[in-house]
Amino acid sequence: MEEKTNNLLSKVLFIPHGGGPLPLLGDKGHQELVDFLKHITPSLGRPSAILVISAHWEEDRATITGGETPALIYDYAGFPDEAYKIKYPASGNPQLAKKIFNLLQSSGVEAKLDNHRGFDHGLFIPLKIMFPDASIPCVQLSLLKSLDPKEHIRMGKALSELRNENLLIIGSGFSFHNMSAFFQSKESPDEKNEDFERWLINTCTDNDISENERERKLAQWSDAPFARYCHPREEHLLPLHVCYGTCSSTAKLVFDGKVIGKKASAFLW
Repeated sequence: MEEKTNNLLSKVLFIPHGGGPLPLLGDKGHQELVDFLKHITPSLGRPSAILVISAHWEEDRATITGGETPALIYDYAGFPDEAYKIKYPASGNPQLAKKIFNLLQSSGVEAKLDNHRGFDHGLFIPLKIMFPDASIPCVQLSLLKSLDPKEHIRMGKALSELRNENLLIIGSGFSFHNMSAFFQSKESPDEKNEDFERWLINTCTDNDISENERERKLAQWSDAPFARYCHPREEHLLPLHVCYGTCSSTAKLVFDGKVIGKKASAFLW
């Protein structure tokens, strides 16, 4: 019985979700990411529901999608018509949304339910690759407009009880997110990008780092090498902080490749 219970522990995964709809449009710069998302999915089991913390939603309070049938939000521009015809008819999960709301509130994290907000591309782009049948109910959780890393770790800690359920928790962002740098020459390695990735991988995966030290390093991520070059604005990194807070433990590096010519990482707890 104990072994079965352990197998049903929630998996927590931080991923890069790529540039807008490009992972679904056959873009060659996203092939490594698409292959990774396809190949890791079988190891995640079949969750009863999926919680996504997306880089593309910020609110004054931690906000949870509470609707039963959320629509899709095509929150990107300048792409071919097919990018606006993507379908991902996953249902919501109001019961899970309310549980998340209660966990946050009881931990002193101000929260609210939004029964009208849909799913943005931080959810439906990677999930269409990972679970294309859209048969698993989904809930989305916002970031905080404050972009305070300590508050996002605190949000994750408030949700730690969810680890005891058969959920998949996904932090959907990007370990590198400098938009102008994506369009610079890709012929030579980007040493700034690679230095920050080495710091992030070491911080998340080194078993010799205490959890107090790991949390301190993530809270002070902007002191890392070339942090503000890699993240001029940190909204794509903060889903990782929520994931870490949920687990407060060492992660496993599951993707160490390139997306649009830049090094990017994914972590599994």
